[in-house]
Amino acid sequence: MEDIEDLLAGGGGAPPGFRLPLNAVGVNPRKNKNNKTKPNNSTSQINDSKIPGTQTIYVKTFGCSHNQSDSEYMAGQLSAFGYAISDNPEDGDLWLINTCTVKSPSQSAMNTLISKCKSAKKPMVVAGCVPQGSRDLKELEGVSIVGVQQIDRVVEVVEETLKGHEVRLLNRKTLPALDLPKVRKNKFVEILPINVGCLGACTYCKTKHARGHLGSYTVDSLVGRVKTVVADGVKEIWLSSEDTGAYGHDIGVNLPILLNAIVAELPPDGSTMLRIGMTNPPFILEHLKEIAAVLRHPCVYSFLHVPVQSGSDAVLTAMNREYTVGEFRTVVDTLTELVPGMQIATDIICGFPGETDEDFAQTVSLIKEYKFPQVHISQFYPRPGTPAARMKKVQSTIVKNRSRELTSVFEAFTPHNGMEGRVEKIWITEIATDGIHLVGHTKGYVQVLIIAPESMLGTSAIVKITSVGRWSVFGEVIETLTQVNAEMAPEKVSNQKKCSPCCNQYESCACSKEPESCFSEPDSCRGQIRLEECTASGNDTWMEDRMSKNLIGWLLRKRRNHEHKAENGVTLGLKKKQDRALGSWGIVDRALVVGILVSLLMIVAVIIHLELKT
Repeated sequence: MEDIEDLLAGGGGAPPGFRLPLNAVGVNPRKNKNNKTKPNNSTSQINDSKIPGTQTIYVKTFGCSHNQSDSEYMAGQLSAFGYAISDNPEDGDLWLINTCTVKSPSQSAMNTLISKCKSAKKPMVVAGCVPQGSRDLKELEGVSIVGVQQIDRVVEVVEETLKGHEVRLLNRKTLPALDLPKVRKNKFVEILPINVGCLGACTYCKTKHARGHLGSYTVDSLVGRVKTVVADGVKEIWLSSEDTGAYGHDIGVNLPILLNAIVAELPPDGSTMLRIGMTNPPFILEHLKEIAAVLRHPCVYSFLHVPVQSGSDAVLTAMNREYTVGEFRTVVDTLTELVPGMQIATDIICGFPGETDEDFAQTVSLIKEYKFPQVHISQFYPRPGTPAARMKKVQSTIVKNRSRELTSVFEAFTPHNGMEGRVEKIWITEIATDGIHLVGHTKGYVQVLIIAPESMLGTSAIVKITSVGRWSVFGEVIETLTQVNAEMAPEKVSNQKKCSPCCNQYESCACSKEPESCFSEPDSCRGQIRLEECTASGNDTWMEDRMSKNLIGWLLRKRRNHEHKAENGVTLGLKKKQDRALGSWGIVDRALVVGILVSLLMIVAVIIHLELKT
């Protein structure tokens, strides 16, 4: 079936987020194959009688964070027009499947889901990279599809599909607006696409067929989105892209310019963190020192995903990756040297066409040398239409064995050893899959699991690492940090100076004319916790209170924390000396005295009772 174009004069369409008139979208009414001369009028009447915006849409997403962001935008628009969004396929009146074309398994999963939907006789819309890059797939016959740059038209496509029509919107156009309605999977995390497509031409990659050439959003539009989501209460911003390092090459800017502009708008109390997305080595090499400076900032996670794919230059050349292993080493070594606590994740493809035993040995050696905390290992899957699909393949048994061997090497690493007993600041954003723990991340993006109330979601805390596992560590909450500017008026927040990263624990911030503690993160400088400057909320010892069964012990801990805070206040010049007169005692002091008096009275009563018995 040919693509159906917009029928509006000029092709401009409606503003993002607005519903076009029904005649603005070309549709292909489905014909009844069993009786071509006599269409099923009853079905048509039933579909037409349904009021748009009253149905439930099941949304399923495959693939990367960029795809997840697209799904959130589509869900937001559908929700804004009255549709209910569900993650339960049984509830859905229509299924919206956002697909991924990176690997064969993800596309196979899509095919399975499409078959289930057809078997259940549910209307369906397929979005994402698969229909954009492979529009003529047999599995997509008779299915409505939405291209990666047409996600702002999803409401129209859904409405027409519910009426029994087949709609296809695949033409590339201007980038979808960033201010479309959005329903986040995690309300504390904003996935922000900074560009689409890339400048590479990797021989194995199918995503380039779908996402196309590089197209970057402007710095102003991205900064505007950051301001909006921070005001919405988002606590983590993930920059997403097919290649973050390539950002801006098409519009005359670069990644450091964007990062510095975004960091300047983050709350100075360190309550919202920035995570930089995946970047390939070629373009980050141009700006290593500038990127390192941003990664040192207290409001930016010291974490970066840099795929190497192979430890052999010969294989990298066959992949057309446009860098050498030596250049990848330069990226890793420079960032590790310049950014304290830097964590780097990477990717490996096992069994690329032409990979020899020696090539694979070089890959294993590279991974053993750096002991990366995260390595995404995959077998080579030939993607239709790519140059690598025509290359001579390595035997499948060899590919599987190499994948198993490298996985065993990686899983033998113990990246979190040495963390036990350390005190770290974490940002808490989600509930773990076990339903018991909350998930937080350190400045280096190490996953920390804690037992705490759900009210701590969206906050930061000081924790002590109690034990370490292979994939995460466990912590105990010491203090829940208050948000310094929680009650500050927006205009006052915007006028606060932003701080450069401190060089050491005692150095004043670059934005200060006189020595003072780092305003952008009062309790941490370069990842070293400064407990004496932490301000705690009324829930700072929630864990101890909850776990304690001894009332006197609880009171004593409260008393000790109270004195500790008072001493800290004197050190910082934030509090005046407190006299110890009874009239100035707090609730904890009074409770202790009352408890002691009650205990004494009980002892006296017991003694008198025993004397009377004798």
